[in-house]
Amino acid sequence: MRSLGREGVEVHLVADDVHGPVGRSRHLHRLHPPPPVTATPQEVRAALLRVSARVGRPAVLIPLDDAGALAVGAVREALTARYLLPRTAPGLPDRLADKGTLAGLCARFGVPHPPTVAPASPADAAAAMSALGTPAVAKWSRPWLLPRDAGLRSAVLVRTPREAAVLHERAPDAGSRLLLQAYVPGGRDADWFVHGYVTRDGAVRGGGTGRKRRARPRAAGPTAVGEWADDADLWALARRLLTALDYRGAFDLDLRRDPRTGTYHLLDFNPRPGAQFRLFADGAGTDVVRAAHLDLTHRPVPAPAPLPGRAFVVENHAPLTALATRRPRAEHSKRAPEFAWHDPDDPSPEAELWRRWRGHVLRRARARLAHGVQNTLLTLSTRARETSPVLTGTTTTERAVTDA
Repeated sequence: MRSLGREGVEVHLVADDVHGPVGRSRHLHRLHPPPPVTATPQEVRAALLRVSARVGRPAVLIPLDDAGALAVGAVREALTARYLLPRTAPGLPDRLADKGTLAGLCARFGVPHPPTVAPASPADAAAAMSALGTPAVAKWSRPWLLPRDAGLRSAVLVRTPREAAVLHERAPDAGSRLLLQAYVPGGRDADWFVHGYVTRDGAVRGGGTGRKRRARPRAAGPTAVGEWADDADLWALARRLLTALDYRGAFDLDLRRDPRTGTYHLLDFNPRPGAQFRLFADGAGTDVVRAAHLDLTHRPVPAPAPLPGRAFVVENHAPLTALATRRPRAEHSKRAPEFAWHDPDDPSPEAELWRRWRGHVLRRARARLAHGVQNTLLTLSTRARETSPVLTGTTTTERAVTDA
C-alpha cells in the first residue's frame, strides 16, 4: 500500500484487517471484506467482482500470499474483463507453489533441488529416511492448507524414521501430501532469495538477489534482516528458470547454498511478491509492485538501477538491528535500510503493531511467571513432605494444610 500510495495510486485492500496495523495506513483508500477461508472458486470470483464494482474501473490485482495467488489463478478468465492481470499459463502458479510438483519442474529444467520423495504410507516415510539420510526436512506440499489449530508446521527437521512415520500419520489433518527432502546444511550466508517481476515482453524488473542476515525462528523462519547482495550466477539461474517456464508476473524464489559445493538449491517458488520485496527498491524508485503496476497499465518500466548493500529490517523480529539502523547518516541515504513497519509519513501501522506486540509479550510473561510460581510451590511442597516429621495422631487434613 505504501509503495503504490506514495505514487498517487488509489489502493484497495481485500483483507480481514479492520482493526489491524495494515488497515490503519493512510495510503489505504478502502478495505473490502475477503471471501471466507473455505471459499470455493465461484465464491472467490463473486467476491472479487463485487470489489471491482465498488472500485468502478479496471484495477491491477496483486495477490499477496500463495492462497490468494492460486485462488486468482483458478478464476483468472472470469476476471480479465474487470482486472489487469499478467499473462500466466493455466495451472502454472499452482504447480510452482506446490512443493511436490516444483521438485518435478526443477528436474525437468535442470535446476538444482534437494532430492525429494512423497511417501505413500508411514512405513514408506520411515524407509525414505534411509535413502535421504538424517536429518531430513519434512514439509507439506501445500502448506497454505494447514489448519491453524492443527499444531503442524509447514516444514520441520525429522531425525529418526519413527518421527517421519508419526508425522505422516497426520496427513489427513494437513490437507496435502507429506514430502521428505534431503537436508542441505545451512550456515552463515547460506539462505538466499530472488525477487522480481517479469513484464509482458519477458524483461525482469523491480528485483534482485539477496541473502538472509537473520531469520526468525533462527535458520528456519522468514527474513528478519535481509541484504541486497548481487550474485550473477544466482541471477542467471533464476532467469533461466523463468524463461523455461515462460513465466509472467511477480515471483519470490527461496534458495539455500550448499557450503560443500557452492550449489544453489531452489526450495520454494512463490508466484507473488515476497514479504521483503521492498528491499529491492532501486535507484529509479522501482520495486516489484511498482513494476507490476507500470507494466499492467502499459507504461514503460525504468531500466534497473541496483543498490547492492541495502538492508531490509522487520523491527518486531529484529529490534536491536532496527534500533542500530533507525538513523542512517546522510551520506548513506541511498543505502538506508527499508523497515517493514517504520515510516514517519505513515506512523499508525507501526504504532498499532507495537501496541499489539507489547500485549503479546506481557501475556507470555504472565503465563511464564504463573507457570514458574506453580512449579516453585510444587517443589516446596514436595520438599516439605520429604523433610517434615509426621507427628503421631496428625490427621490427613492437618498434614495437607501444613503442606499448603
